[in-house]
Amino acid sequence: MPSLSKEKLYTVINENENRFPKSLRDDIYGKLSDLPNLNKSTVKRILDSVEDAYLRSLVEPGEAVGTVAAQSIGEPGTQMTLKTFHYAGVAELNVTLGLPRLIEILDARKNPASPFMTVYLEKSLSKDKEKAQEVQRMIELSTIESISDDITVDLALMQIKITLNEILLKDKGVTPDIIVDKLSKLKKGEVHHLKNEIIIDSKDLTIDDIYKLNEKIRDLKLKGVKGITRVIMSKDQELDEWVLFTAGSNLSDVLSIPGVDPTRIKTNHIQEIRDTLGIEATRQAVIDEATAVLEEQGLDVDIRHIMLVSDIMTQDGNLRQIGRHGIAGEKESVLARASFEVTVKHLLNSAARGERDKLRGITENVIIGQIIPLGTGTVDLIMWQGYQRDTNQNENEES
Repeated sequence: MPSLSKEKLYTVINENENRFPKSLRDDIYGKLSDLPNLNKSTVKRILDSVEDAYLRSLVEPGEAVGTVAAQSIGEPGTQMTLKTFHYAGVAELNVTLGLPRLIEILDARKNPASPFMTVYLEKSLSKDKEKAQEVQRMIELSTIESISDDITVDLALMQIKITLNEILLKDKGVTPDIIVDKLSKLKKGEVHHLKNEIIIDSKDLTIDDIYKLNEKIRDLKLKGVKGITRVIMSKDQELDEWVLFTAGSNLSDVLSIPGVDPTRIKTNHIQEIRDTLGIEATRQAVIDEATAVLEEQGLDVDIRHIMLVSDIMTQDGNLRQIGRHGIAGEKESVLARASFEVTVKHLLNSAARGERDKLRGITENVIIGQIIPLGTGTVDLIMWQGYQRDTNQNENEES
């Protein structure tokens, strides 16, 4: 039998579209297209084997997928180390990993302990070190305190003196004129630039006001992105390009920086992804982050369990935590909510509102001692008792 061309192979695989989903058909074609001397009968035998394996992998109706997913993630979670920090890509920056990070993800924390971004540059800039440094300077937050050797308050003269560090000024790409302009806009006194010093003469202010002004000046933004306290530039040997790693995260503002590749930028701040890119991107971020944490610990959890959890967390368009303030606390059943936490509060509130429990879930049926709606419990068998009597009568008449 003659071997199939790639066009005919594609046709054979897609002859019956109902056998597999398109993603699986494409995967089969990708793996078979490079094999030599494939004939039609061989391909059909392969497709039969794949179909058999695919059907066996499907979840049975009535399977307790939620419980299995909880066990599959929770059990390996007990083996995770409690180490909180670990360098990611570069030794100078730390990120939360292990069990604390997994808890952060599933709790949908609004502010992660160590927000972190990986910023890839556009192809035209990524191999040029100087251009990459320019983008680095645009992202890294520069305040007056970060480019100064000393900031002192002279109460005798009612002045604030800022001693500039010329090396840091050059490194951050900031000039004294920029600082003078920013300070002048505060309108809290006269600003004078003398060599490597800037003096703010505030004779009209009280002592309390001058100390408040001192604190405000220290945190005054000169350039960069709010929240990005540090940016480390590192060479990716595999990609042969410069990559930026940031301490702190501000996805929306970094995306607007010229030279940043918006298709490859990453952040571990899932709430920012929700606010900037939407709920579908958030769902994928939960999957990616949870998978990365488990893999880093050497734990092999089937991605479908993590996908189920992320689907539940994002199903209503918002990012909800797995807990009493999220999914567990918003169950339809009164008994299910009461069995999780603050039992009396749930029962009293539900009684006051006159809520009715329809006993559709597992927890509430266990509580009242009924068969749970899972497995064989999902099937309701209705028997007409008169049918048996009629059958017996007919048999007696025939005999």
